[in-house]
Amino acid sequence: MINKKLEQAINEQIKWELFSSYLYMSMASYFDSINLKGSAHWMKVQAQEELTHALRFYNYVVSRGGRVRTLPIDGPDTDWDSPLAAFSYGYEHETVVTKRINDLMNLSMSESDHATTNFLQWFVAEQVEEEANFDEVVQKLKMVGNQGNGLFMIDSELGARVFTMPADMPQV
Repeated sequence: MINKKLEQAINEQIKWELFSSYLYMSMASYFDSINLKGSAHWMKVQAQEELTHALRFYNYVVSRGGRVRTLPIDGPDTDWDSPLAAFSYGYEHETVVTKRINDLMNLSMSESDHATTNFLQWFVAEQVEEEANFDEVVQKLKMVGNQGNGLFMIDSELGARVFTMPADMPQV
């Protein structure tokens, strides 16, 4: 049975994962509105990843005999000053998610819940990847600025991103 403190904290994290998906869909809409279809596609893939994270947490709580409680999700921002501003915002958001995952890890360790500590290791590693993915785009956009051929080349590259359902995720 999952510890009640951890159940509550993971329910809050599920909300954050769903908010992240909602935020990245909002960013996709922003990119579509300025005709950066590759960037919009990249954000849609990111939104799908966040949904799988929420589902991974959901399945974990259920597997430990807990109850998932859906919590209200705030509306995300909808406009950014530039592609660089949007990706920078996404990077900053991922650093907040990393802190939240680290806080969950600390809670699981303080509660001596070794199963949850083990489960959270995947998310610790995943957050390294999430921050690196955003930072890579931010650094490229800083090099080329917000207009011109460089921006279009980066946008084209971002459009090649592919979503792959993790092999360990059960079908819903």
